[in-house]
Amino acid sequence: MIDWNRVAELREEVGLENFDEVVDLFLFEVEDELSRLRDSPNISTLAARFHFLKGSAMNLGFAAFSELCQSGETAAGKGHEGRIDIEAVVACYDISKHEFTCGLHRFAAA
Repeated sequence: MIDWNRVAELREEVGLENFDEVVDLFLFEVEDELSRLRDSPNISTLAARFHFLKGSAMNLGFAAFSELCQSGETAAGKGHEGRIDIEAVVACYDISKHEFTCGLHRFAAA
């Protein structure tokens, strides 16, 4: 679910001193976008929203969430918005976040 190699790459790219700030910003921006997606799923911006979420997820190693966002982006781009289960996307993020935050403590100690 989490690509820990990508997390290590990101930590190396931004440095230890900035890593926590990058993680906090990612979580804030993704949760804000997910909230807007759930509250107002504007069909005309759906593909762009999923594209943003996919890119954010890829950057922090949320592999399963990124794949689900890619599927959402593709479906929206083809006009198949009705096939997108937004609640499943949110649930995947919640599970990924839990795995990430639990694993991050072990990862940081390594």
